[in-house]
Amino acid sequence: MGYATDQILESLREARARKGLSQRELSARSGVPQSHISKIESGGVDLRVSSLIALARVLDLELFLAPKKSMPAIKSITRSTVGGGELEAVSPAYSLDALEDEDSGDE
Repeated sequence: MGYATDQILESLREARARKGLSQRELSARSGVPQSHISKIESGGVDLRVSSLIALARVLDLELFLAPKKSMPAIKSITRSTVGGGELEAVSPAYSLDALEDEDSGDE
């Protein structure tokens, strides 16, 4: 799988672990078969958007597309509460900028 896909899969695994859910529990809540969740998390299958949305909803994640020029504002607004009341910036699981940076080096 590509780097961007790996970031998404890692974000899903981490979110599942933070919620303390097993793959079986996530399956029961999302309607995505446990065997498919296992394959998704290991990168063994392409992740369908419908599966991603179902998993994200259960994991309290939100998917959205934003204009590139809005990303600085979104990054400054996006915060997550972590233990002890501290705030920590949340990085997007996927950004087109990473791909564009890689592509620019090939020219």
